[in-house]
Amino acid sequence: SIPPHFRSLAVTEWAVHLLAIGSPALLYRSTDWGDNWQIVYRENHPAAFYDAMHFWDDQYGIAMGDPTDGCLSVIRTEDGGQSWEKVPCAQIPTAVAGEAAFAASNSNLALQPGGKVWMVSGGAAARVYFSEDYGQNWQVYDTPIIAGGQMTGIYTVDFYDDQNGILFGGNWNDKARNTQNKAITTDGGQSWQLIGEGAAPGYQSCVKYLPGTKGQQLISCGIPGIHYSLNGGASWDTLSTDSYYTLSVADPSTLWLAGNQKITKVIIQ
Repeated sequence: SIPPHFRSLAVTEWAVHLLAIGSPALLYRSTDWGDNWQIVYRENHPAAFYDAMHFWDDQYGIAMGDPTDGCLSVIRTEDGGQSWEKVPCAQIPTAVAGEAAFAASNSNLALQPGGKVWMVSGGAAARVYFSEDYGQNWQVYDTPIIAGGQMTGIYTVDFYDDQNGILFGGNWNDKARNTQNKAITTDGGQSWQLIGEGAAPGYQSCVKYLPGTKGQQLISCGIPGIHYSLNGGASWDTLSTDSYYTLSVADPSTLWLAGNQKITKVIIQ
């Protein structure tokens, strides 16, 4: 059989978790650093397509994906990933027809301590969903990010703290477009203001705050380019024209980037 394609990896003190895209949705868990794997969640819905997975700590975790029965899919664990349950659509705002999520390298979700989580959508709508109880109950907020096309919308979200956050995305089919593709919030995601209108970068698939910079320093990557901001996202400079899908901040001075058949380490001086 063909091995599943994975978009999400989450590591806790006790286990490693891998989430496969497509149907059936399969979530694998290993407690011996990958020597043996157990399927801890399976979903056979034909529309199942999970995009991102993160943990708050060694007990509470969450994953999200495309709509199946009228709302975005959300599954949760409270026992360190040993078991997962799907959140009923009664607790998640109804999806707009054509609204979905992108397999944007595990960056559709942003978590903050105490059970706060934001997830983002694209396609027919570009919206931000928010929960403050570890993903059990949700509300949704509109954004000014471009929407209405199959490949438009929000691809990535990050929060510096529980009030200050950033969205990035755009149009995959028009990657140079640099309007309606980036926005910030200062009220926990309830309202969003466009930034950097008409300035590079265009489409980006992953954005992160650098820790310890009071929300002022950001780095993003996409196709093409790695970009950074020193003023909270108001303006951006290009670090590299190389294309990457995702990035991770290991510590304030070390970044890891992953692209097509390549992984790159960046040291920030």
